[in-house]
Amino acid sequence: MRVVVQRVSSGSVVIPDENYRQSISHGLVILVGIKDGDTEADALFLADKCAALRIFEDENGKMNINLKDVQGEVLIVSQFTLYGDAQKGTRPSFSTAARPEAAIPLYELFIKRFHEHIGTEKVKTGIFGAMMTVNIANDGPVTIIIESKS
Repeated sequence: MRVVVQRVSSGSVVIPDENYRQSISHGLVILVGIKDGDTEADALFLADKCAALRIFEDENGKMNINLKDVQGEVLIVSQFTLYGDAQKGTRPSFSTAARPEAAIPLYELFIKRFHEHIGTEKVKTGIFGAMMTVNIANDGPVTIIIESKS
């Protein structure tokens, strides 16, 4: 699994066709990519790692505080294109991205683990597989990419 974690002053996801909108203020937007062969252990590892990331500034301006410490929110969005391979040609291949039947349970487990870390009310999500407009006001900017396997 691969995640792109962005510290944000705000974030939202909109799906106009479904009249769906979720938004957060201060916190994290996490884009989640799942590939063939990923397991529950990968989802739990990354959720735990993201929740514990100390990327918020303390009183001395050092990145030393995690999401729970700042009472932040999280917006979690599935994004299979994180496994786009553009090494050959100009059209990315997504052949290593997991199929929905394998990816959805891992995406849902990742979300569930975040509920345990910061509370259900502070976790917002996109809809798996939907065409979404994601708005991100990156704070810093701070962007971290984490893989569950090296």
